[in-house]
Amino acid sequence: MPYNIRIKAGEIELKGTLNDSPTAELIWAKLPIESSGNLWGDEIYFSIPVLSELDEASQDKVNIGDLAYWPLGKAFCIFFGPTPLTTEGEIIPAGKVTIVGQITDNPKKLKFYEEGDFITISRKSN
Repeated sequence: MPYNIRIKAGEIELKGTLNDSPTAELIWAKLPIESSGNLWGDEIYFSIPVLSELDEASQDKVNIGDLAYWPLGKAFCIFFGPTPLTTEGEIIPAGKVTIVGQITDNPKKLKFYEEGDFITISRKSN
């Protein structure tokens, strides 16, 4: 069963879900998480207080709207378009990531996010 979340990035608010992977459950347990985000192309990433290894949900290509955990940086990643490594329409993260969820609103709204803006990920009641 997916966990409903709210993402507030600067002035932008989006809804999303976390899947039932072990890493997503660790993230859910730590919510709310607040940080300032970094941009890498059309990816927002920021460190979170979760320590997890890659699991069966890990991959080296992602889709627009994917929410992921990057173990190397202990970071939560939000993909809303191409990264600097993107080729031929394939979105490639900086390293292998574990997919932990999906944005259920229009992820393209994040084009207006400015690096350093505050981000909050919180639980959303149904």
